[in-house]
Amino acid sequence: MTPAARVQAAIELLDTIITSARAKGAPADRIIADYFRARRYAGSKDRRAVRDLVYRAIRLCGPVPASGRAAMLAVAGQDASLAALFDGSPHGPAPRAEGEEAASTGLAPKWLAAALRASDLGGREIAALLDRAPLDVRVNALKADRAGLALPEPGEPLASAQGLRFETGTPVEQWEAYADGLIEIQDLGSQLIVEALPVSPGDTIIDLCAGGGGKTLALAARLGNAASLVAADTDKRRLGNLAPRAARAGAAIDHTVLLDPGREMAALGPWAGKADHVLVDAPCSGSGTWRRSPEGRWRLDKGELARLSGLQDHVLDTAAKLVRAGGSISFVTCSVLDAEGADRIAAFLTRHPGWRSEALKLPLGRQRGQGWRMDPHRDGTDGFFIACLRSP
Repeated sequence: MTPAARVQAAIELLDTIITSARAKGAPADRIIADYFRARRYAGSKDRRAVRDLVYRAIRLCGPVPASGRAAMLAVAGQDASLAALFDGSPHGPAPRAEGEEAASTGLAPKWLAAALRASDLGGREIAALLDRAPLDVRVNALKADRAGLALPEPGEPLASAQGLRFETGTPVEQWEAYADGLIEIQDLGSQLIVEALPVSPGDTIIDLCAGGGGKTLALAARLGNAASLVAADTDKRRLGNLAPRAARAGAAIDHTVLLDPGREMAALGPWAGKADHVLVDAPCSGSGTWRRSPEGRWRLDKGELARLSGLQDHVLDTAAKLVRAGGSISFVTCSVLDAEGADRIAAFLTRHPGWRSEALKLPLGRQRGQGWRMDPHRDGTDGFFIACLRSP
């Protein structure tokens, strides 16, 4: 592909990504993968160059652009060499028309930028949400130890007990250690959260929003398979990925439970009032993971944030039905917005008299309301909120 053809490919991809973001459809990485799966003639350098252009445009444009061309014109406005490729050459973009406007730039749509500032995030903290994320892995303590594990690349030891950091794009999924279950990809913040949970061997622990099971597997490793783990979720596809992951990791998961949204207790009845701890890794906006999915800013609006906040309240209330007297809930979101963090804990404590918040010990982050928050700028992690709630 010529340089101009790469720009045109990026424009086409951005058009699809913008449409999908507005419709809450497929994420950008999947759209890009599908695009090149149908264009096998594009070499690895072409794919990498086009992908870089796409994400460069996404990170630059805070408000949702009118089109992929407008987004790429915004990038060209900061790069003369790129602007020169709008020359009408074969397979390239048409010349810029007189008066043709580029997309607006910025960190986020105005309402969302205001919500971030109201959540006590300054310009540097917000900008760091759009940096490129490193690649963190957790050495699986069920099979190996960070100190003695030999990998193709050494990795930087992290603040977590078994964490290592590599450069973005390091092909760890192609390593023998990954295939053998000795390492798992997991952000440092997520590792630290699991290490801080008030759980012990012998506990019955429910991962209520288990998804693909990243934290479930980390719990199994932390407790040496000496706890009764229940992984539950409403997403059949994601929950189905847990069994092969657990087998590879040597992790013992006692039960996987598929939930019917809104009727979760119908499936979770056997554990009502019996769990020592319930992990609520709640569905959220993902504002703390924009480093990996920066188009998430385009997918979020006020209505969606309100829907997610209501869902978080519902999942917390469900968790409260599962916990034994004196047991605990941990509430986690990969969000830096108070609407999905401190505000949800305050609302829960109002709805549930007698419950109380309980401090957790983490080496990174700082207190936010009656919980704890980590962010990329200060802590080098994804953005997370975590709080612990103790039953009366």
